Amino acid sequence: MGQKILDIKDFSFRDEVGDPFIIRMHHLDHYPKGNGKMGVKKEKLEHKNLGEDFDFNSNFKMYYGKDVPGFPVHPHRGFETITIVLKGFVDHSDSAGLTGRYGNGDVQWMTAGKGMQHAEMFPLVYDDKENTLELFQIWLNLPRKNKFVEPHYKMLWNEDIPIVKEINENGNIAYIKVISGSYKNTNSLDPNPDSWANDKNNNVNIWIINMEPNSSIDIPKISSTLNRKLYLYKGGNIYIDGTEIKNPKTINLNGNEQIKVTNGDENSYLLLLEGEPIGEKVVNYGPFVMTSMEEIHEAYRDYEKNHFGGWPWEKEGPVNPKEKERFAKYSKENIVYPKK
Repeated sequence: MGQKILDIKDFSFRDEVGDPFIIRMHHLDHYPKGNGKMGVKKEKLEHKNLGEDFDFNSNFKMYYGKDVPGFPVHPHRGFETITIVLKGFVDHSDSAGLTGRYGNGDVQWMTAGKGMQHAEMFPLVYDDKENTLELFQIWLNLPRKNKFVEPHYKMLWNEDIPIVKEINENGNIAYIKVISGSYKNTNSLDPNPDSWANDKNNNVNIWIINMEPNSSIDIPKISSTLNRKLYLYKGGNIYIDGTEIKNPKTINLNGNEQIKVTNGDENSYLLLLEGEPIGEKVVNYGPFVMTSMEEIHEAYRDYEKNHFGGWPWEKEGPVNPKEKERFAKYSKENIVYPKK
């Protein structure tokens, strides 16, 4: 048998996952009660570097927002974003005039393709309690042949995403939320049509795992070429191949081995990212992911020329009405809400 654990590192806000992924980011912000307009009260903004607030010593970060936290309008080309909201809400707006609100377990899958602008704002919808936000955003690369496809986004509602209940020989339970790929013959919802994940042979698995005390799961052997990362981001300690791993950690695993993960005496929460590499040159520069610097320069020229379709919203960081429930607007005629 080969080595199962390739290396273990500290868990961080940002991680370069490896082909076919680009980066993984983890946001955890304990936002306070809202100010009635989905923003932060002025007294809470003192000493904040508004417009570029990434203070990791603070309970919450405003990022590029100045009243409502979040990421006002910015462009992308050449890759996909998969945003998994564990807690709180995100308001999406884009250059096609589409919008939505998602959160509390929902996932947005967005293909930037040939170029789009979007805003991701974090509305503080509650004025009577804190507005904690926790999310993962994963950048998944597109192969060169798909880098100029039409932009596309879809919502994977929490109610629709399959969850596998894994019970071990001692009756302890783990829950595997299958966002992409499959777990023990349970398949995910369909990813976007031009995604590397859309071909099952590429083995793109994205799981959120909740392990109760003393539960266990088996991550199956796939191939020697697979890139596999497991993130223990919250909870207790886990054990792999006789090694105790203390929360929080990033674990690089062998894709050609079956990996048994056993939890300790506390609930543990993990994210699995794995996939076969695309195997093409990757040039990531700012908001663009291409295969050469010339393509990066071309992306900047195109953006300066037409701003990827412009920006139809009055504000750089629009938010939906406070009372609006989770929804996705795919066109003027197609507005979708999660099933009740």
